[in-house]
Amino acid sequence: MAVAKAGTKFAFIKATEGGDYLDPNFRANWNGAARAGIPRGAYHFMYWCRPVEDQVRWFKKNVPADPKALPPVLDVEWNGNPKTCPNKIPPARARAMMKTMLDAMEAHTGKRPIIYTDITFHEEVLEGEFNSYRYWVRSVAAEPKERYRSRSWTLWQFTTTGRVPGIRGAVDRNAFAGNGTQWASWLAGRAAVVTRDRQKTGISVSRAISGSTKVVD
Repeated sequence: MAVAKAGTKFAFIKATEGGDYLDPNFRANWNGAARAGIPRGAYHFMYWCRPVEDQVRWFKKNVPADPKALPPVLDVEWNGNPKTCPNKIPPARARAMMKTMLDAMEAHTGKRPIIYTDITFHEEVLEGEFNSYRYWVRSVAAEPKERYRSRSWTLWQFTTTGRVPGIRGAVDRNAFAGNGTQWASWLAGRAAVVTRDRQKTGISVSRAISGSTKVVD
């Protein structure tokens, strides 16, 4: 409850990685956010060395198809141990894997997923791609408009070292690109993808519409 009282408006909770890892705190975090009245969604961390079919099955097995939840998130970054899991694959192959995963997540949850990404992966794989999806971008040193070319965004991760009452240790903090009315419409599923122009005007008001990616550590 302390997290809700601190003004947290939403939480995206880590659920699955690859095809066989479930965050040990996922179910406790998922249920705890619901009890606190905090809108929450689940995210999957993509592995490029694991067949996408395995990742689809693992996500569907572990993430509830809750109609009250926020849209699911597909976290796409270059990752892995170079000795056991290739860090990079051809961009076209990465996009094909993403499309399969995004379609499966939407079919499972009934909601169009959000794409989370960082500056490097976006530049090498995603510029000009998947424009019908909402984006959640990571940029901790500058506003997104300075680091992402021609990319509208709905959520912005602006720090990895935030503090929130009720959460032990540092936590990612994120902002929604809009005001309170736009946030209510987005929660109700009525909001369109945030436009690029809004990047220039929505940041000051969006900081009030912020949340964490964890409920507890």
